[in-house]
Amino acid sequence: MKWTKLTLQTTTEAVDLISCMLDEIGIEGIEIEDYVPLSESDTKGMFIDILPELPPDDGTAKVSFYLEDLSRLEETMHRVENGLDELKQFVNVGACTISVSETEDKDWINNWKQYFKPFTVDDILIKPTWEEIPEEHADKLVIQIDPGTAFGTGMHETTQLCIRQLKNYLSEGCRVLDVGTGSGILGIAALKMGAGSVFGTDLDENAVKAVAENLEANGVLREKFRMIQGNIINDEKVQREAGFACYDIAVANILAPVIILLQAEITHHLKSGGIFITSGIINTKEQEVREAMEANPQLEIVGTTYQGEWVSITARKR
Repeated sequence: MKWTKLTLQTTTEAVDLISCMLDEIGIEGIEIEDYVPLSESDTKGMFIDILPELPPDDGTAKVSFYLEDLSRLEETMHRVENGLDELKQFVNVGACTISVSETEDKDWINNWKQYFKPFTVDDILIKPTWEEIPEEHADKLVIQIDPGTAFGTGMHETTQLCIRQLKNYLSEGCRVLDVGTGSGILGIAALKMGAGSVFGTDLDENAVKAVAENLEANGVLREKFRMIQGNIINDEKVQREAGFACYDIAVANILAPVIILLQAEITHHLKSGGIFITSGIINTKEQEVREAMEANPQLEIVGTTYQGEWVSITARKR
């Protein structure tokens, strides 16, 4: 199915009013493009460490919307133009030119699946739930993952770094704390390698459902992996539910700035001698994370590993 895309050239100050106007005339979804830098609150919970470089914010913006029924095109254009004329009395709406183009209707939720194929991390095979086990990898430990709308297929270098460090430090029956769980891949890997239990936290509510589905796909008992939504850094309820001084290993594949905050809290949850495995650290941020851990009297850095431009730093609680 093809859709007609209408793109309005306007200003950032007019975007909110134009959005309301489009909603009032029955347009249910819009796309906004501008050069306004993301704030700290904008990026909270986003899985990015390096923001894209944008041109200077010149105050311009584009507002796009889509029509399936071309018989409404002329009527819609007329209503939009009338709405813009009214808004001109209150705000600078900019050029107000409208361009029309055509776009394919794609299944964006599932289209990415064609790129997620089985792959190995040493002697572990990680595969999507919809793919068969390749014959040449039939002897490997298998982890099946369908990330759904949660972050984490295992293909990223940072996840692989964490899995390798889990293999190095994990012992039979140990307790694991997984901060920023996402799809649950690290916790599930830990359980399949012999961990006794996992407690996971994530800011994204979608992670709770994703973990439950991936536990079932891997034949892992749900009682072995308890998962809650929340922020262990500053939410006392999450901190209490996680428990104190009770984990042999904590793993966090998140962002460098979050790890810097987390390292002060994580020691409350680790046993003496417990291991803190981190990744999601781009190499340009390595020194900042290292300095934060070195300044923590309860942590001793015991290892640093690299893959591509990504870094994993592992520390032990003194």
